[in-house]
Amino acid sequence: MIPGTVLGRAGRILLDFALPPRCAACGTIVADVDLFCGSCWPEIHFLSGGCQRCAQPLEATEAELCGACHVDAGALDRIRAAVEYGEAARSIAIRLKYGRKTGLARTMAAYMRRPLGDLPPDALLVPVPLHRVRLWERGFNQAALIARQLQKTSGNPADMMLLQRVKRTPKLKGMSPAERRRAVSGAFAVRQGQEVRGRSIILVDDVYTTGSTAEACARLLKRKGAASVDLIAWARVVRPTVVNG
Repeated sequence: MIPGTVLGRAGRILLDFALPPRCAACGTIVADVDLFCGSCWPEIHFLSGGCQRCAQPLEATEAELCGACHVDAGALDRIRAAVEYGEAARSIAIRLKYGRKTGLARTMAAYMRRPLGDLPPDALLVPVPLHRVRLWERGFNQAALIARQLQKTSGNPADMMLLQRVKRTPKLKGMSPAERRRAVSGAFAVRQGQEVRGRSIILVDDVYTTGSTAEACARLLKRKGAASVDLIAWARVVRPTVVNG
């Protein structure tokens, strides 16, 4: 009788031969899963340090907060992201959302785990929701896929349906801050029967751009009594002028 471990190892070898690991950004064959090829690796800019609240890089200063957070901290208590939003990071997010490469959620979550840090054992992972029409069109919520992977690696509980997007919002690109706030006002709700009072909530999303959507979620959760609301994202925009699409 052939031991199961031998069969399992043989199966993995055959699978790797048929479906070799590929670069998360461009699809080139690489040595192992969750790795980037030699061309894409230099284009992935990992974020570390920076503003203690929003992770915006701070250059040539010993300050702990950026100017924007000094002026208006917002409803989110802390914002973290794995990488700076650029062409390679954008490619990964697009391949997940529109290319249906759902395995990329694991890759993104693997790199998001470090900036997420140590969490209280009862901190609840909650994906930023899609409107039901968008969910039906796409077939999945990319933030929920990432949250599920973070749940596996962190051991923290997750609630994929805690937040609901009850109003379909227009694209926020090109809107002023005031217009963005109006567009997302009343767009979210906590699922009926769910209690968040006193909970530490970790919102999960793929890309943090203007922050309007996450802030609207955080304001709602705070009104419902959440003790704190943080955000973890795969990528965040550092210089909004470089955002394309």
